[in-house]
Amino acid sequence: MDAFSSSFLSTLTPSTKLLSPVITTTLRSTSPSPYYAPLPYISSVRIEEKPPTSTTTTKTSHPPPPQSPKAWPPPAPSYASPSVGAKKRVEPRLSTMIFNTFDDIINNFIDPPLRPSVDPKHVLSHNFAPVDELPPTPCEVIQGSLPPCLDGAYIRNGPNPQFLPRGPYHLFDGDGMLHSIRISKGKATLCSRYVKTYKYSIENQMGSPVFPNVFSGFNGLTAAATRGALSAVRILSGEFNPANGVGLANTSLALFGNRLYALGESDLPYSIRLTSKGDIQTLGRIDFDGKLFMSMTAHPKIDDDTGEAFAFRYGPVPPYLTYFHFDANGNKQPDVPIFSMTRPSFLHDFAITKKYAIFADIQIGMNPMDMIIGGGSPVGTDPAKVPRIGIIPRYAKDESEIRWFDVPGFNLIHAINAWDEDDGNAIVLLAPNILSVEHTLERMDLVHALVEKVRIDLRTGLVTRHPISARNLDFAVLNPAYVAKKNKYVYAAVGDPMPKIAGVVKLDVSKGERQECTVGSRMYGPGCFGGEPFFVAKEPQNPEADEDDGYVVSYVHNENTGESRFLVMDAQSPNLDIVAAVKLPRRVPYGFHGLFVRESDLNKL
Repeated sequence: MDAFSSSFLSTLTPSTKLLSPVITTTLRSTSPSPYYAPLPYISSVRIEEKPPTSTTTTKTSHPPPPQSPKAWPPPAPSYASPSVGAKKRVEPRLSTMIFNTFDDIINNFIDPPLRPSVDPKHVLSHNFAPVDELPPTPCEVIQGSLPPCLDGAYIRNGPNPQFLPRGPYHLFDGDGMLHSIRISKGKATLCSRYVKTYKYSIENQMGSPVFPNVFSGFNGLTAAATRGALSAVRILSGEFNPANGVGLANTSLALFGNRLYALGESDLPYSIRLTSKGDIQTLGRIDFDGKLFMSMTAHPKIDDDTGEAFAFRYGPVPPYLTYFHFDANGNKQPDVPIFSMTRPSFLHDFAITKKYAIFADIQIGMNPMDMIIGGGSPVGTDPAKVPRIGIIPRYAKDESEIRWFDVPGFNLIHAINAWDEDDGNAIVLLAPNILSVEHTLERMDLVHALVEKVRIDLRTGLVTRHPISARNLDFAVLNPAYVAKKNKYVYAAVGDPMPKIAGVVKLDVSKGERQECTVGSRMYGPGCFGGEPFFVAKEPQNPEADEDDGYVVSYVHNENTGESRFLVMDAQSPNLDIVAAVKLPRRVPYGFHGLFVRESDLNKL
């Protein structure tokens, strides 16, 4: 979710490499303002003892990727294990030490992290604090048993800063880390690895941050000018080359064309694979034979019936939106630039039906004047803007058939699903509508996400809407086999408030207006918070299976005990009964989006 941001900024000396900080002293509020709710801060950190790392490396034979990353082929040995074939950290050059000194001056005197939303003492408190990498480590099943259909791996992505920030830091700014629980014959193994992006690798080798972070580091003209100038000098001196990628790959994962990708919307996808022992390897940055430029959404849509993947990219310069798709073999098809989007908008997600692709032009977008005049973020809200929905044929060759419909007050960040009705003469979209959208980036705890069903009649242009639930729900998922088709059930995370998730609810979206749609619920309990749920079908190849015949899985952390678990819940039970609970060998920080990959698919990577 690193919208409009190029990379992570935190200015440190080489000695501040972060190894799993956790809170060790009393937390207290530091904000006297009544506007901000009291928030804890990290007053000190300690280093967690890592489990012993095996010194042996298991070699497995896999076919080479369809194409090699064009920009920078990372050395394969360094991805097997941090202790095997790792790059030696180079002694910092004099120029680097000078640049880091200027970074410290900017962070301490020109643009210190004064606002809670970019103050690392607040942002990285409790279980948002990062952890070190974890090699494959056995887990204990402490309740029930793991069903056979879960043989495979559940992998969740999220931000995990490689270095403890000194300057401004936003929740979306951390380097991507994958937390994978590999399941085989009822046994589970946890592994946590950074996505070895170009940014991560360069900074890891140099021992300090060198990339700027557009999102939290360019608030105000003075900050933008000083950090921009410093970044330009770093590039000219050869510290890094932005053409090789500037993204974090910290948002989500996708599986298509027999490839598994770690995604962040400010860069190209990074190809990932899991070894037979459960370790995670980064294979490289993929440009699809030079056909994918700059970046791609972190929320591509996979049609389970066809195997195709549909995606887009957006940015601050025209065309502000570009749509494209991949065939079932993972080959990218030509771009469709959308010039009818006349100003840059924050397009984090979208939806598809069997006939159309659906985009939301919302009230969040680039706001350079607010940054220059008011010292705000380059990404902001425009309350005068009327949100609209754009609908384009799914296999469009150009934008000539796109149609835009005004939908006042509808601000979509995440889409759940969409489908066609009336022989393709209408579409239905399910998505949380972000109320108080002005707080989305600064005060997520004040945001309320109201799940709505939006129907657009393509013949008359009539737009109708009604809420599905009044609760604060986001990070909603469905049975993946029902993407682009009419579905009945949705599993949504309960904000308490966001970004903390107190439980999961099951919604029956087939119910009519003014009917209670919640048909299942599980709250995790006092001090316990989870993440985005994910639905795993028991029999994905059985066309006669019920839509909800499966399990809901998620990582859950207990802030009272410091313990994290992996929960497996019965999707058909009214209480989402726990079928299995796995005690994890160490805590898993809160993160973003995840994916379950079956054993048969893992073997094809």
